[in-house]
Amino acid sequence: MYRKILAANDGSPGGLKALGAAIELARQVSAKLHMVTVEELPRFPASIDEVAEEKDEANHRFAPVIAAAKAQANATGVKIETHLVPGHVAEAIVGLIKDRGFDLLVVGFMGHSQLYERIIGGTTDRLVRLAPCAVLVVK
Repeated sequence: MYRKILAANDGSPGGLKALGAAIELARQVSAKLHMVTVEELPRFPASIDEVAEEKDEANHRFAPVIAAAKAQANATGVKIETHLVPGHVAEAIVGLIKDRGFDLLVVGFMGHSQLYERIIGGTTDRLVRLAPCAVLVVK
């Protein structure tokens, strides 16, 4: 069925649900499991120092998320490879999928108001539309 599963996890409740579902699915089908966390960079940084500062802060902010994911996967006997990538969430995740050949993306669903979704759009919605593989949305 699935050989390479990528779970998107930012430490939010939706991301944690996605990770849990991906771990269980990987265990059931003996798939390789990867997790991606995206460190969002400013759209228009003022300087290279601003980018470096944001990257350093993201590394510290996501270290507990990555450590917890590894512990959770290891507790169920599943190996997990983690990726902390810079960029804008949807584009960074789609790029990683294309580069590494994942056949399933597991993402969490975070509900927003209809107004928010119409004006801003949702990351999960963009991933469902743009991902070149199957997408499992976990509620």
